Amino acid sequence: MQARRASRELALILFSQFDKNIEKYKNEDFCSIILKSVRTLISSSSEEIALCTSQLQEMKDKIIEYENNHEDNLSRPIEAENIPVPVVLSSDIEANIDTMMSTLDKTLSALDIAELCTLSNKDEVKDYTIQICDSFHQNKEKIDSMIKEFAFGWDIDRLFKIDKDVLRIAIVELVFIKDAPHKVIIDEALELAKKYSTDDSPSFINGILARVVEKYV
Repeated sequence: MQARRASRELALILFSQFDKNIEKYKNEDFCSIILKSVRTLISSSSEEIALCTSQLQEMKDKIIEYENNHEDNLSRPIEAENIPVPVVLSSDIEANIDTMMSTLDKTLSALDIAELCTLSNKDEVKDYTIQICDSFHQNKEKIDSMIKEFAFGWDIDRLFKIDKDVLRIAIVELVFIKDAPHKVIIDEALELAKKYSTDDSPSFINGILARVVEKYV
């Protein structure tokens, strides 16, 4: 995970914790929220890994039980080792495979979180995260007015919070920080939307950011 990508993801976590009165926050508050967020993520990651380990052990136990109870092994002497048996793709085994795939997804997410937490301790990541938050702190009204201008038919207060925060972070980078190529910023915003929001969010966000670039960048 690149440093800037980690900063954007951390910023998104911070934005989710801001209330509407963001003007009351200071840089010290941003640092405090980062620390609390990272601790929460580490705890969540540890729980997910523990759950994944338990589920994988359960899968292994079921496979062993299936092998032990297979007719090819039931007919063998008690002292003999089991022989490998063919697995029939029954509905039960399909369900177990689905569970295992879900478990692996959770494990990968937990590892991603662990990497994010590690990167959060680096000054480059922390400083850019605070820069994003501070810039939004100073320009909230302008940024939200841009979203409102291009979110045709949408009340900004009714937008998904996650979509609104992804847009805010991208607009901060595009219009106020201006320290990365437009395409990179937009692509990263779309990745955040794919990861955290709905299937329709990326196209919605892409449309608004394209108009922001056209008019304000």
